[in-house]
Amino acid sequence: MTSTPNAKPDFSDIFATRMSGIPRSFIREILKAAEEPGMISFAGGLPNKDLFPIEELRAACDKVLREQGREALQYSASEGHTGLRGLIADHYKKRGIQNVEPENILITNGSQQGLDLLAKITINQGDKVLMEAPSYLGAIQAMAIYQPAFVTVRLNDDGLDIDHLKEVMAQKPKMMYLIPNFQNPSGISYSDDNRRKVADVVRGTNTLLIEDDPYGELRFEGTAKTSFMNLIPEQTVLLGTFSKTLTPGLRLGWIVVPPALMNQLLIAKQATDLHTSTFTQRVAYEYLIKADTDAHIKKIVERYGRQKTAMMEAVKKYFPASIKTTNPEGGMFLWITLPNNIPSKKLFDMGIAEKVAIVPGDPFCLNQTEPSSSARLSFSTVDETMIDLGMQRLGALAHKLCG
Repeated sequence: MTSTPNAKPDFSDIFATRMSGIPRSFIREILKAAEEPGMISFAGGLPNKDLFPIEELRAACDKVLREQGREALQYSASEGHTGLRGLIADHYKKRGIQNVEPENILITNGSQQGLDLLAKITINQGDKVLMEAPSYLGAIQAMAIYQPAFVTVRLNDDGLDIDHLKEVMAQKPKMMYLIPNFQNPSGISYSDDNRRKVADVVRGTNTLLIEDDPYGELRFEGTAKTSFMNLIPEQTVLLGTFSKTLTPGLRLGWIVVPPALMNQLLIAKQATDLHTSTFTQRVAYEYLIKADTDAHIKKIVERYGRQKTAMMEAVKKYFPASIKTTNPEGGMFLWITLPNNIPSKKLFDMGIAEKVAIVPGDPFCLNQTEPSSSARLSFSTVDETMIDLGMQRLGALAHKLCG
């Protein structure tokens, strides 16, 4: 058999079947549009880059290279830096979250890798995985590769709809994925009462509860709520990250798991990338033991709180009264819902034309037959002046849509 000179190979049939039907991240595509000159973006779930502790991280980098350079640039343990894992465990205890020990923590390349590893070791094709409705797009994408059967439970203003949860749990999902603090995309938080009821429904089943908590420390109103790690530790996996409180560029996250899961996670981690960057782990450790992290997080919370207030006030000022919004006590997102089932994709398209970007609700919604009438707006990266201007533009477009 001879090959045709200069012929390009046809790779159309080389891909694994599990990749079919999995789209590129809609939000990542929107961020390209958000980079256009003059665009006001409420689209990206990004921390505010003006708050990154540049000088403190530079000092930590210098110290690591100067005093630990050869070790910091070497391979290291798959579990992660011992000191860093200890600091994470101690910090959870200060927040009142118990049942977290250093040996139960695996350092990952962002919490997104944590999602991938958990899915890799647990999900077989067709396994039931319970998700919130709506849910975080990154989790949907990470798990979809392993071809589960997604089942969803409605979110109310105080958390999961308990009656609906009981119905769905009858399907015996292998895993459930929840963001109980300032949920992405809705911004809502589960009440303590709702958390206890969820725990009562799940307790004693064979369902693994994944509690993703990237925004838990970004609270600017109300009081902290109980972690599922306190309520049902034997069934809870806790995901954490430095991306929202330090910087996403370090790509540092972690998984807190029951001991029975650690060995399989380590095997999956080793097969994936051997270990998370030795250097960035040591830099984060040096930063954390020297910096006033409480003051740094307070600065983030104060900024986000002001910007959330500005966005809520702009909704009242510029939007039709028929539009509903969540009222987050923390985090980075607001969720708006148009009346009469008007597709939010229409508002998105009109907004891009007027140089303001949002995320329509469809990518966050599983098992939905009709277009979503909701949309996510992020207030984390835009100051009050630009929030007012962008919301004025969106409000005028919403009036056109709603009549």
